[in-house]
Amino acid sequence: MKTLNAADYLPHESPMVLLENVIDVAEETALCRVVVSENSVLAPFLNARGALPAWYAIELIAQTIGVWSGWHGAQGGASPQVGMLLGGRAIKCSVPEFAAGSELLISVAMVLRDEKLASFEGVICIKREQDNLQVAQGRLNTYQPDKDELIKLTQGKQE
Repeated sequence: MKTLNAADYLPHESPMVLLENVIDVAEETALCRVVVSENSVLAPFLNARGALPAWYAIELIAQTIGVWSGWHGAQGGASPQVGMLLGGRAIKCSVPEFAAGSELLISVAMVLRDEKLASFEGVICIKREQDNLQVAQGRLNTYQPDKDELIKLTQGKQE
């Protein structure tokens, strides 16, 4: 798979797209990347040291799940759909922030899925020459509303 633009598979608009590239998508997995830099999509979210606070890990993993969903939808001709993060479990990060200049690799692997609910294990690694350093992990649970549910959620009950 050639490297693709992550924004093409997400229903987000700038500046809310926090991923740069899609490296790989398979039946139950996805791998994306982003560089922590003032020249990257993360620029609006960096602290005074040019680092990304670690609590963004949840959104990086969630958006990688979104890329997985958007890529699979695109294979059937669908545009990216809004998904909802229901919650997370055992989310841990071993660093307080992702340092300036770090190249982050975010991977997700499906644990279970039905028509609308899914659960994914996510991992964030910092790319290094010899190996990658795992710095965050956790399980995220998601919900894919249909169009009618999305209207009710965003506009209230229609009569």
